[in-house]
Amino acid sequence: MSTEKKKSSPTWRDVKAKLAEDDRGSLIALVHELYLASKDNRTFLHTRFAPGGDVLKSYKATIDRWLWPDVSRNQDTSVAKAKNAIADYRRASGQADGLAELMVFYCERAAGFINDIGLEDEAYFNALVRMYQQALKTIVDLPDGPRLAFVTRLEEVRRISYNFGYGVGDEIDELLSEHGVDG
Repeated sequence: MSTEKKKSSPTWRDVKAKLAEDDRGSLIALVHELYLASKDNRTFLHTRFAPGGDVLKSYKATIDRWLWPDVSRNQDTSVAKAKNAIADYRRASGQADGLAELMVFYCERAAGFINDIGLEDEAYFNALVRMYQQALKTIVDLPDGPRLAFVTRLEEVRRISYNFGYGVGDEIDELLSEHGVDG
């Protein structure tokens, strides 16, 4: 038997200590290498530093893909992957207006897909209602103009939700009432 202790995996503390030793040029070179290493890293950096363009575009594309798949090509849905796009944006930027846009877009795409194909999936319905609630919580502190625009879009989701059955429309009405938004 070996009396050597196993070395634990490196931690953020180890990485941080090494980074503290580097100069500015080395850190910029490191970030450049991370930028080149993966699409996710590029998306994160574009979102964080907003060098131009629509930083929400790639997040919306992910949400759209996983909430409104091409059923003719046997694509599946994934609420988790769609929600991960919002979580990724939150980590990269966390701007309330961007979060609200992604959450409302999520609700629009989920409701549109349900309505379009007649989906009968309780977990999918529940995910829509939970995201609707998160969207309402997020938009409450926005300035009047953007808040009212988001409420208008959420009202359309509410209207469509009555086509689903399963009490989805009623649950959304309760959420609107709880958040002081007339439904």
